[in-house]
Amino acid sequence: MRIAIVTETFLPKVDGIVTMVTRTVEALRESGDEVLIFAPSGGPRELSGATVVGLPSLPFPFYPELRVAAPRASMRKQLEAFRPDVFHLFEPALLGVGGIYYGKVLHIPIVISYHTNLPAYLHYYKLGFFEGPTWKLMRQRHVRADLNLCTSTVMMDELHDHGIDRLALWERAVDAQRFHPSKCSAEMRHMLSGGEPKKPLLLYVGRLSAEKDVGTLREVLRAMPEVRLAIVGDGPLRRELERHFRGTATYFAGYLHGEALAAAYASADLFVMPSKTETLGLVVLEAMAAGCPVVACRAGGIPDAVENGVTGFLFEPSERNGLVRTVQYALANPAERNAVRSRARADVERHSWRGSTEQLRRYYAQAIANPRPKPEANRAKKPAGLTRRMILGSLRRLLP
Repeated sequence: MRIAIVTETFLPKVDGIVTMVTRTVEALRESGDEVLIFAPSGGPRELSGATVVGLPSLPFPFYPELRVAAPRASMRKQLEAFRPDVFHLFEPALLGVGGIYYGKVLHIPIVISYHTNLPAYLHYYKLGFFEGPTWKLMRQRHVRADLNLCTSTVMMDELHDHGIDRLALWERAVDAQRFHPSKCSAEMRHMLSGGEPKKPLLLYVGRLSAEKDVGTLREVLRAMPEVRLAIVGDGPLRRELERHFRGTATYFAGYLHGEALAAAYASADLFVMPSKTETLGLVVLEAMAAGCPVVACRAGGIPDAVENGVTGFLFEPSERNGLVRTVQYALANPAERNAVRSRARADVERHSWRGSTEQLRRYYAQAIANPRPKPEANRAKKPAGLTRRMILGSLRRLLP
């Protein structure tokens, strides 16, 4: 199969979408598929044998690690030369709109996957009044796809409620060999705990931005002074969070990769995820694979991955002090924590990148075999869509 991919975020950025893109491309290449990737400039020119077309980009003003690229007319020539069977757009925004346009012009089946709960994010930046228009724009893009993929059933329901159809669930995946309890390291625990490895150690891994609610973890430290917290990752809120946690037993590790990241997961007592906006929570799956019991918010896509009291510990987003009480309960019950650890590990072992990508290939075949009817042939049933006029209006100076 020949697959063209557009992603708005790419290496060297570190986040869940980049991980999904890179591991998916790796698995596709192992299956013998040809892959062409369009991404913002600044990353590698090749990934697992797939050609990467880096389009000119600029750092996003409030988040320099995120680079913004606009579609170019050259995309059409490259697509015509590559002749893809299917076009996969990861979370289309600006660059992805060009992908939608060229997919339709060149009659390439389009698959869009949804990874970022942008409408929910807006409220963290005092932009909640844009939620309605944002859903409208998202709907206009997604209803042009031949298939829309979500990484959790909750996100499928939410997109359906906002008028988006042709939905399917893309099963979660994790590398259970890289992230393994055997990676536990006394040296890593000593570092993450600030030199006090015998104290209870909590771990957060992820982007440091407002929508992740990382600041709420200070409530746990206030209620449990003996606890140590390690924060792995970076982002636009790092300096503010360092000030927020000043005077507490918190260690900011920055980014960790590969074996160091695996050791961090396996060396902590609990993984804490306070975010209410996760569409999947890939780091939660990595923690589960590494044998680090998860405490997370019962919101977004998390309940698809974590069953309360079975494979992790969940707290209600509306419950006052729910996070604190759940951490206290998990630390006070080591036998239950160990049982959760074992069940979580057994659960994620069933979700490999190879299996997830084989499912994705079947979805590609489905999109090819069952394209969305052309609007002209289905005007009476057509949902509010992204018309050609609207696309051209936004990209007139960029596209031929």
